[in-house]
Amino acid sequence: MVKMPNHGKHVEIVVQQLNKFNPENQSMDHFLDESTKVLQALNVTDGKFVLETLAGCIEYKPLLDIVANAFFVQDGKHCLSSERNLYVVICYLATFQLEELGLQQFSRIVKSLDAAKMHKFLRFFFSVLNLNTWIKDEWSQIYDSPYVKENWIDPLLRWQPKIQQLIEQLADKLDNHVTTVKSSTVTEPKEFNLTIPKPRAIPIPEPLPLQERTQPVPQSTYKPPKEKRHLEEIKRQNRQKAEHLVLEANVNKFKCAFSKLDKRENASEVKNKPEFQAQKIQGKIDNVPIKLNAAAILREGALYQRKMEQELNRIESLLRGSRDPSEFLEWQKQMREKDLEQQLAEIECRRLQGKLSHEEAVLARQNVIQENKKKADLMREEIGELMCQYAERRLQEQKEMRELVEQVVEGHKNAKQAKMKLQKYKRQIVQEVSEESRELLRQALEEAEEKLRKRYELIQQIRAIESLPLFRNKFVDLTQTPGHGLIGEMSIVELRERLALLKEAQKKAEEEKRDQIIHEKQAKEQLLLDKLEQISQFRAALGRAATLRQEEKKIKSRFSEGPVKSERVLNLQKKITEKTMERKKQAELLKVTPPKTSAVRPWEPQKGFLQENHWKVLEESRAQQFKMLQHGLASREAAQKTAACEAAKIGATSCILRS
Repeated sequence: MVKMPNHGKHVEIVVQQLNKFNPENQSMDHFLDESTKVLQALNVTDGKFVLETLAGCIEYKPLLDIVANAFFVQDGKHCLSSERNLYVVICYLATFQLEELGLQQFSRIVKSLDAAKMHKFLRFFFSVLNLNTWIKDEWSQIYDSPYVKENWIDPLLRWQPKIQQLIEQLADKLDNHVTTVKSSTVTEPKEFNLTIPKPRAIPIPEPLPLQERTQPVPQSTYKPPKEKRHLEEIKRQNRQKAEHLVLEANVNKFKCAFSKLDKRENASEVKNKPEFQAQKIQGKIDNVPIKLNAAAILREGALYQRKMEQELNRIESLLRGSRDPSEFLEWQKQMREKDLEQQLAEIECRRLQGKLSHEEAVLARQNVIQENKKKADLMREEIGELMCQYAERRLQEQKEMRELVEQVVEGHKNAKQAKMKLQKYKRQIVQEVSEESRELLRQALEEAEEKLRKRYELIQQIRAIESLPLFRNKFVDLTQTPGHGLIGEMSIVELRERLALLKEAQKKAEEEKRDQIIHEKQAKEQLLLDKLEQISQFRAALGRAATLRQEEKKIKSRFSEGPVKSERVLNLQKKITEKTMERKKQAELLKVTPPKTSAVRPWEPQKGFLQENHWKVLEESRAQQFKMLQHGLASREAAQKTAACEAAKIGATSCILRS
C-alpha cells in the first residue's frame, strides 16, 4: 500500500503537469523525462506515485475525457473548466488504481481535496445507471466490450457500495455532521516454520602478516651518475678536437685549389687588412635561370594574360570616369597595420597575464604543501595509536578462535568414521558396474571390426575397376566447323585469317594516330615558345616595378618609428617581477622547489642551455667562414662544404652564402 503524507499536494502536482502537457507538440516519453527532473525534490515513494499517475492519465486520456466531458455537461455546469484535469485524475485513481490503493487510502486522497467538488463528481461517476449504460457503451467503442466489462465496469460496481458510504460521509461533512469511520482490521504477519540450519565449521584463523620495514631511498637517486659526467667530458673534448681539425683543414689547403691571380690578390689584401672588421655584404642575388616545364609555362602565361586584362579593364574604367582605388587600398593597408599592432599588444598582455597567474598558482601550491605537511604529521600520530589498539584486539580474538576450533574438532571425530563406511559401500557398487561396462565394450569392438572388414573389401573392388585402361584419343580437323548451328560459326583456319586482317587494320590506325600526335606536339611547342617570349617581357616589366617599390619602401622605413610598448604591458611586467621575487623568497624559507611544467631529471641538461650553446657555435662557424671569404683564403664551394660539415655536427641545415 502506498503511503502519502500530503495527498492533496501530490494530486495538485499531477494536475499542474497535465496542464502543461500538449499532445500535438510533445511526445509522452519526452514529457515524462522532463517531469522526472521536476519531481526530484520528492522522495522515492511519492515521486513514483506521482509519475505513475501522470503516465496513466496520459495513456488512458480518451476514456477519462469521455467521463469528464459528460460531467461538465450534466452535473458540473457551474464548475470551472480549469479544474477539468482534477476530475480526470480522480477518475483515473477510481478506475485503475482503486484495487492497489485500497478504500482507506483512496478516501484519504478524496478528503484532502474540496469536499463539495468530490461529492458531486463521485456521485455522478459511481452512479449504477451511468456505469451500466452510456459509460460502458462509450468505452466499448474504444476497447473490446468483454474486456471493458470484465476489467473496469465490474470492479467499479463491486466497489460502489463502499464508495457510496464515502459519498455520504462527504455529504455529512458538507452539512457539518461528524461520522465515525470503522477502522479496518490490520493483518499481522506470522513467521514461517523453517528448519534451523546446522552451524558451519569455523575456519582456522590465518596468522597476521607482519609489515616489513622499508629501506630509505638512497642518496644516489638524487645525484647524476658518474658515467654521465664522464661521457659529457669525452664529448666536449672530441668536439674541441674536431673544431681544431676543421680549422686547420680550411687554412692549410692544397695549392691546386687557388689560381696565381687569387694568391697575389689574397696576399695584398692580407697585408692591407691585418684585423677583421665586420662589414655588411652588399651584393645581388644571382638570377639563375630556371628550366620550366610545359604546365608551368602555360600557367604563368595565363597568369600574365589575366593580369594584362585586369589592367586594361582598370584603364578603361578610369577613362569612363571611375575613381582610382589606390588611395583606398593604401588607407586600408595602414588600418590593417594598426589593427595588427593592437593585436600583438593584446597577445603580449595575455601572455604576461598567463605568466602572472602561473606565479600566483606556484605561491598557492607552496602554501598547500605546508598545510599538508602539518596534517600528515597529525595523521601519523593518530594512525600509530589506532594500530596499537588494533593489534591488542586481534590477539584477543585469536585466542578465542583457537579455543572454539578445538571444540569443533572434537565434534567432527565421530563424523569421520561414518564417512569411511559410506566410502567402502560405494567402492563395491563401482566394481559391479565396471564389470558390466567391460562386457558391453567388448561387444561394440567386435561389431566395429566387422564393419571395417566389409569396407576394406569394397574399396579393393572399386580400385580394381578403376585400374582398367581407357582409350580417349580424338582426331581434330582444323578446316571443319564445329556444327553447333550458331550464326557466327567458323573453322580454326578461317579464324586465324580474320585475326591477321584485324592486326593489319590495327597497325594502320596506330600509324595514323602517331602522325596526328606529332603534328599536335609541334603545334604545342610553338605555343610554348610564344608564351615564353611573352613571359620574359612581363618579367622585365615586373622587375622594374619591383625596384621602384623597394626604393619607396626604403624611403618610408627611414621615417617610420619603432613600436612603443603600452602602459598595460609595462604594469604586467612589473607585477610579474614582484611575484617572482616573492615566490623565490618563500621557496628559500620553505625549502620547496617550484613545480615545473614537465618532469625533468636532475642530471639531464636543460633544453634552453643546449639551444643557446647550439646557436652560439653556429654563429662562430659563420663568422669564421665570412672571415675566410673576406681574406680570400677559401672559395665559395669550399665555404659551403665547411658550412655543411658544421651543420651536420650541430644538427642544423646549411645556408647558401651569396656574394
